[in-house]
Amino acid sequence: MTLILSLVVGTLFAGAVYLMLRRSVVKLILGLILLSHGVNLLIFLMGDGLRRGEPAFVDSVTGAVSANAADPLIQALILTAIVISFGLITFIMSLAYRANQAVQSDDLDDMTLTDKL
Repeated sequence: MTLILSLVVGTLFAGAVYLMLRRSVVKLILGLILLSHGVNLLIFLMGDGLRRGEPAFVDSVTGAVSANAADPLIQALILTAIVISFGLITFIMSLAYRANQAVQSDDLDDMTLTDKL
């Protein structure tokens, strides 16, 4: 299962790079979204992989965590990365909207001159 997840991460990265190299702003934003999903899966894969575990609670009697407990650090990192990527994509979409209003084009080559803004 780790091999399949590695292939999915590689495919997401390849698709993201392909889309970010296009000339359209919309494709650039879609590439950034794919890249953020690929990074989230990569963090998940590097951290714990795919294994079933118990919740990471401390036992009230012994005060120890189970040996089969899932690592909560990976979950916290991925949740933080999701929130940050959502904010970044929202900001980039608002900038793209404003640039589209100013330049009246979706092509990145048309946005080279700043005199129109």
